[in-house]
Order: sequence, then C-alpha cells, then structure tokens
Amino acid sequence: MTAYKDQIQGRMKEVQGKIKEVAGKLVGNRELQAKGMAQKIRGKAQAKFGDVKQQLKTMKKKVAKKKATKKKAAKKK
Repeated sequence: MTAYKDQIQGRMKEVQGKIKEVAGKLVGNRELQAKGMAQKIRGKAQAKFGDVKQQLKTMKKKVAKKKATKKKAAKKK
C-alpha cells in the first residue's frame, strides 16, 4: 500500500473509531466504546506508518539528488 493510502485510510479509521466511541458513551454501551477506542488507535498507527513511509521516500529522493550533485562536481574537476 502506498504512503498516501495508509495516511488516508488510517485517518478514516480514526474518525470512524471516534464516532463509535462517542456513540458508545451516549448509549452506555461500553463494548462499543472500547471497540471505537481500539479502532481509533489502529487508525492513528496506520496514519503514522503512512507518514513515516512518506518521510523515508522524501529523504531517499534528497539523498539521490545529493549523490548526483556530487558526481557532477567530481566530473568537473
């Protein structure tokens, strides 16, 4: 899965979990509330995983660009 998809799906799960959590509180259903909290946590983890994947991808591009610049500078000498 791409970083973008992980970020989007994770944040959607966070929202769905929050809705379940609040609904569980309103109706007094502790099981629904707990399921919502768990889903929210899983969503946060998935979104954070997507964020990290995106950061690694960006860093990889920067490193490749830096290497290319160094190679050009070495050829000029």
